[in-house]
Amino acid sequence: MAPIHDTQKMRDFRQIEINKVGVKGVKYPITVLDKTNGVQHTIGTFNIYVGLPHHFKGTHMSRFVEVINQYHKKIGINVFPTILGDIREHLEAEFAHLEITFDYFIDKEAPVSRARSKMAYECSFIGSQSADKIDFMVRINVPVTSLCPCSKAISENGAHNQRSLVTVNFSFKNFVWIEDMIKTIENASSCEIYPLLKRPDEKHVTEKAYNNPMFVEDMVRDLFQRLQADKNITWFTIEAENMESIHNHSAYAYVEKYR
Repeated sequence: MAPIHDTQKMRDFRQIEINKVGVKGVKYPITVLDKTNGVQHTIGTFNIYVGLPHHFKGTHMSRFVEVINQYHKKIGINVFPTILGDIREHLEAEFAHLEITFDYFIDKEAPVSRARSKMAYECSFIGSQSADKIDFMVRINVPVTSLCPCSKAISENGAHNQRSLVTVNFSFKNFVWIEDMIKTIENASSCEIYPLLKRPDEKHVTEKAYNNPMFVEDMVRDLFQRLQADKNITWFTIEAENMESIHNHSAYAYVEKYR
């Protein structure tokens, strides 16, 4: 059988390097370390890229999935650097980038009734590797409740509140449990969110938020102080978005601890 022509390896004469080229949205089972249960099995969405030199016409898209297939049931934070190295080798690339986004489930107990239910938090492992450098970070999205201090101060009764989304990107020296970071984020809000609440629980979270009003600025500042005090966290960004209940827009704040 005659060899099949490899179009991707043809020369390209436009002299333009491509920073990232690859595949997005690949679904694959992964295993994540779970503080309570040891491990947790979930589904990851993979974005996998390499840098493409200016002289190559294209990259070999099938090879990205081939690399992931080699790590069947073994994909997790502990093998992340190895996967990046294999992507570089398999694609003959100087640079590789990998993002794995997944839902991480935590058993949550309602504050009064103690009713238990599972809550999903969107998390991501994100890393890049070149010949002399590797970068890795974790992203965690945590929904919380915020209650407006101004609304409380000027109103005879009540105050407007809303669901907020806090997103933290961070790098670290030693392993950080996802559960611990989620709890740290929730503690820097008016009140955490629960998937299941009975009436006594609803009363509790309503009153807790009312007694703990926070602007979006307060949330990012409080969380900044907590993360800055943790010497294991080497770099982080914090962004908070309040989906305002009395406006048709959101309130937003962002802070970063620079490396």
